[in-house]
Amino acid sequence: MSKKDMDRRKKFILELMGDPIYQPMRLREISSLLRLSKEEKRELYDVLDELCEEGKVSVDHKGRYEKVKGKWKKKKDDRYYDDRREEYGSEYGRKKKDKNKKDKNKKEQPEGIQAEGTFIGHPKGFGFVEIEGQDEDIFIPESDTGTAMHQDKVRIIIRDDKKEGKRQEGVVVKVLERGMPEIVGTYQLNRDFGFVISDNPKFSKDIFIPRKEAAGIKNGDKVIAVITDYGSGNKNPEGKIKENLGNIRTPGTDILAIVKSFGIPSEFPEKVMKQAQRVPDHVLDADRDGRLDLRHLQTVTIDGEDAKDLDDAISLTKEGDIYHLGVHIADVSNYVQYNSALDREALKRGTSVYLADRVVPMLPERLSNGICSLNQGEDRLALSCLMDINEKGKVVSHQIAETVINVNERMCYTDVKNILEDTDEEAKKRYEALIPMFFMMKELSGILRNSRHHRGSIDFDFPESKIILNAAGKAIDVKPYEANVATKIIEDFMLMANETVAQEYCTEEIPFVYRTHDNPDPEKVESLLTLLHNQGVKIQKAKEEITPKEIQQIIESIEGLPNEAMISRLVLRSMKQAKYTTECSGHFGLAAKYYCHFTSPIRRYPDLQIHRIIKDNLRGRLMREGRTEHYAEILDEVARQSSVCERRADEAERESDKLKKAEYMSYHLGEEFEGIISGVTGWGLYVELPNTVEGLVHVNTLRDDYYVFNQESYELCGEMTKKVYKLGDKVRVRVADADKMLKTVDFELVSDIRDDEEEN
Repeated sequence: MSKKDMDRRKKFILELMGDPIYQPMRLREISSLLRLSKEEKRELYDVLDELCEEGKVSVDHKGRYEKVKGKWKKKKDDRYYDDRREEYGSEYGRKKKDKNKKDKNKKEQPEGIQAEGTFIGHPKGFGFVEIEGQDEDIFIPESDTGTAMHQDKVRIIIRDDKKEGKRQEGVVVKVLERGMPEIVGTYQLNRDFGFVISDNPKFSKDIFIPRKEAAGIKNGDKVIAVITDYGSGNKNPEGKIKENLGNIRTPGTDILAIVKSFGIPSEFPEKVMKQAQRVPDHVLDADRDGRLDLRHLQTVTIDGEDAKDLDDAISLTKEGDIYHLGVHIADVSNYVQYNSALDREALKRGTSVYLADRVVPMLPERLSNGICSLNQGEDRLALSCLMDINEKGKVVSHQIAETVINVNERMCYTDVKNILEDTDEEAKKRYEALIPMFFMMKELSGILRNSRHHRGSIDFDFPESKIILNAAGKAIDVKPYEANVATKIIEDFMLMANETVAQEYCTEEIPFVYRTHDNPDPEKVESLLTLLHNQGVKIQKAKEEITPKEIQQIIESIEGLPNEAMISRLVLRSMKQAKYTTECSGHFGLAAKYYCHFTSPIRRYPDLQIHRIIKDNLRGRLMREGRTEHYAEILDEVARQSSVCERRADEAERESDKLKKAEYMSYHLGEEFEGIISGVTGWGLYVELPNTVEGLVHVNTLRDDYYVFNQESYELCGEMTKKVYKLGDKVRVRVADADKMLKTVDFELVSDIRDDEEEN
């Protein structure tokens, strides 16, 4: 870069930082704001480097740049630039502090109540502490976080001086246990040293890596860094590279980084694989003994086209007014024994994780896709729930039995849907013998759905995302993946089996693992009702606590409205998260008194665990061999671990989708799309496109007026024009930016479709 170009760029940066609305930003944030290319980003670093040396720009310990105000004076204790140049210079080592020197920045310990909890970081440096049994988190200002990092167990002092209308504040006084000893992120080479920038935005501090600890690591590599020194208030943590995951451009590296960052085991230990190899690949004669032989039943599996782990099959007949529904579930417990290496690894994983380009299975594929999968034309061991259901959708009798089945056809959702909707003559011809059963399934599915609806079951019908990747792992399309008649059939039958099994074992008071969903918090419900009222939705609660039926009425009252999906999401957010427990406390969302997860033992550990309980009960071993006490002892931990793993999997799946959606939109910069406002905040509008991609229209880009956020009505209102943007409004946006690293999409508002329609 020439001196003239350098001077011109320095002037521009100083003008940018001199703008009143400018807030201190990191290098990558400035690059994103200016939409710089990779080469321009490197040039930006040189520009900022010179400005720092000249004393015109300073850098704080978080790496955020700002213009120096007044006369510049070097302050070695709090300047990020000096930390890098002087503390981590050619010697790479951290200079030791004078132990006798008093820390001038040390604050007196505030007065208040002591408490312990988990620190949840925020990209801006502050955080929150979650305290078990306490609904509201404690806010920790940036200046009071100490050395606490995301997921650390900490001791805090909750301040006495709570201000009205504000969240309770606290101060971290001690880190009890480090929650993230390893960080997954991107290695950034900076001359004589490097940094790892965490992929998790809640981990706000970059990890300093001495050159000797990063041998062979290239700029832009995805790595796992082990933290060796957690730093102090004005010093970044220090670490070393444990594993190089590969260059970010290598196919699959981006998703692998997500897997590693959530601590999801991606490879099975050798002992587990050896045990899996010893499992037979066919049903042994000895395993058939004592089982009910159901191979004569017309039985099908119905799954997605690319599914390989088929753990549920269906049979259905009708006599008079009674439907005989068989839900046949793979008997995984026959091959995965309690406390074996396979079992311990399955509990550790808790669930299979379904990411954009891969599945991380709970069990090795030899089992999940082989002997445990209900493959067409092969004898398989199953645990069957055989239900007699009347025309009102009530189970009048049932039997749970160990069985042998043989699936007649491996069906996919698309073929069944097309047969039932009379749109595929080829499929109708191919599966002619099964067509009467499919129509009977549709009939029974409708009855069961109506029955659940009558009691108040809440049906959130959000379209899921289907991300299409090419051979190189790049996202080439994003589509909504909506439920159809075939997916609803399977859903309705699985729900019925899960309820039936849960009711039997709750009634018999046998130790068990249930799927429970608590009632919403009254405060959240009141906030929701206020918001709905402001959105024109009038709902009155009959009692103090809202019922599932009343939630259902809300969902039905907004059906067909432009803001339907948005309000549905707000309703969903007001509800608690379902979890696994040993108490049969009911499922609010399903309006069910009894519920468990019985139907997916290949991919969920709770299902596998309750299969063992059921089989021990069927064989009379619960009382005879003292198995009841055994289950009472272990099930609380099974439920807790399963809930933790489920949340981890959900978060990883969301991050995977966000990453690939950002990648897809990065190929469409400058293009225009129609969308609906899905969220309104003080910093802008979230707009969702028909393909389920969501992006932000930042309030600073709405240049026709100064917009103010109305928290009660969730609206942005223009002060002069009185123009209002609210949930459900149709808008046209242009793709301004899509950052795969940050997993964000930025839009610019092109037009308000309402205005366009009025003009036409």
